[in-house]
Amino acid sequence: MLGRGIWSSVRQGLSRGLSKKVGGWASGEGRKVDIAGIYPPVTTPFTATAEVDYEKLEENLHKLGTFPFRGAVGGVCALANVLGPQVCQLERLCLTGQWEDAQKLQHRLIEPNTAVTRRFGIPGLKKTMDWFGYYGGPCRSPLQELSSTDEEALRMDFSSNGWL
Repeated sequence: MLGRGIWSSVRQGLSRGLSKKVGGWASGEGRKVDIAGIYPPVTTPFTATAEVDYEKLEENLHKLGTFPFRGAVGGVCALANVLGPQVCQLERLCLTGQWEDAQKLQHRLIEPNTAVTRRFGIPGLKKTMDWFGYYGGPCRSPLQELSSTDEEALRMDFSSNGWL
């Protein structure tokens, strides 16, 4: 990720270069391109054994969360593996300005998302994939399958929000 000072100077240079009138619009008028609020993407960090380094990824996301920007595009969407249409619906609701419906849906997605990204991680995601008719498959070493207690807690995270 670019440092704050470096990105600031790059953004200012781009802004000056892109602030000029840009032609080619159907109306024949040029338009000013506003790149304020655009930040570099967060890359996925890997360990020396080519596994995703989730600790470093979480650290990077927390750092990005401190930047004062107006909005974000994209995300770490593990939940989309099992609730893909619902995650896409959330985006559509936001894009069309249906904020109340988006908030209701988001609140229903928070607990299951936390379960498969933080609380139970990959074993939890694999188990929910199996529940939703996808192939989650066995966990690779050193990860272990969920215990029956954890599986029941995971099931509760999805059923209490109406997904199971």
